[in-house]
Amino acid sequence: MMHRKSWRGLMLTAAVGGLSLLAPAARAQEAITEDGVIAGSMEIDFLSRTNLDTTGDLKPGSAALGAKDKYKFKFTVAKTTEFSGEITRQPNLYSKLLGRKQQLAELGYAIDLAVLNPKDLKQRRVVGKWVGLVPVDPTSGAYEMSGGVKSERPLRIAIDAVGKAPAFTDAFSGRLIGKAEKKDSLASATYKRIIGDKTVEFSVKHSDPMRFENIILAKGPAEVYPRSTVSGRLDYDYETGNWVTDGIKFRYTLDGKEIEDTLTGTIKWVEDTDRKANGKGEYQFNLRFNEEKNKSASGEAAAFEKMSSEDAFFAVDNSIPCLTGKIEYVDSFGAGGETVASSKVTYNLNANKLSKQQVMNFFKLWLLAAGPTNDE
Repeated sequence: MMHRKSWRGLMLTAAVGGLSLLAPAARAQEAITEDGVIAGSMEIDFLSRTNLDTTGDLKPGSAALGAKDKYKFKFTVAKTTEFSGEITRQPNLYSKLLGRKQQLAELGYAIDLAVLNPKDLKQRRVVGKWVGLVPVDPTSGAYEMSGGVKSERPLRIAIDAVGKAPAFTDAFSGRLIGKAEKKDSLASATYKRIIGDKTVEFSVKHSDPMRFENIILAKGPAEVYPRSTVSGRLDYDYETGNWVTDGIKFRYTLDGKEIEDTLTGTIKWVEDTDRKANGKGEYQFNLRFNEEKNKSASGEAAAFEKMSSEDAFFAVDNSIPCLTGKIEYVDSFGAGGETVASSKVTYNLNANKLSKQQVMNFFKLWLLAAGPTNDE
């Protein structure tokens, strides 16, 4: 058994996301190639779809007052940082007769942040929390990451003091615009990818953008993961269930250096042939970091020359920095067999030539978008 003194000593040198709490930033920027860089499981219970109003006071088909979707999970990021807890989500509710708002939509975060001993991953210690509420603006439908002007529970990361590493609290802010409520106004969009020296295009007839408007990702769990500003779009294609982006930008400062990462690519939805019976489907990730600066080597690009533009657009190119792998779903359907009532989800995403800041930034943003990315 490890004594308290030895555990404390471990915490001064152990990795948070694979890095020491006191590690120099130069080491922190080293690129890694690692399977399961984001790994774990999530169970989703869509109570807002199954626990419906029976009073007759709300609009027909409404969730019951107080019914919340629950996303319960445990993930490891870069092997030695653990996120475990849950996100809750409640919808807007309106009265039946006058359409008055009876409940405001919001997300609630209650996540423990832990570090794992890299020499024995069974040893862990909780070092802080990711907590707070995210209200949804009733007019614009925007997720207000700061919690709003009068928020008493802002969304934040709060880390305890560990050895000589000081405690800190840092807040999220900015706005996330989810999927549109009115689908008839969606426009078409064309996206481009670079394959070697060739540019290929892919068009979507009904593109629904999820927009990131100057979102500030709170720093942590360690100081080596700085605050980051996110802007851009991740667009949903209703015909295929795919997500596509021409560019999500992450800006941050590390070791006095200003860094901007541009994320492009696709998250493709693929359903099992027997999905109606077994509920299986998966997101296949093919996200590239800074592909303009990291064009495929000529030898690698040759492999894509004979592909159609669409096949090349979705093809994985491991010659450049990218995040690949899968998020697998096993869904249970409600009455009628159409609406998903609950989901068991398994994450297994892989890093190819990525820094741990790039991986952590994406993971934080993906958790902020837990609602829209799991909508139907």
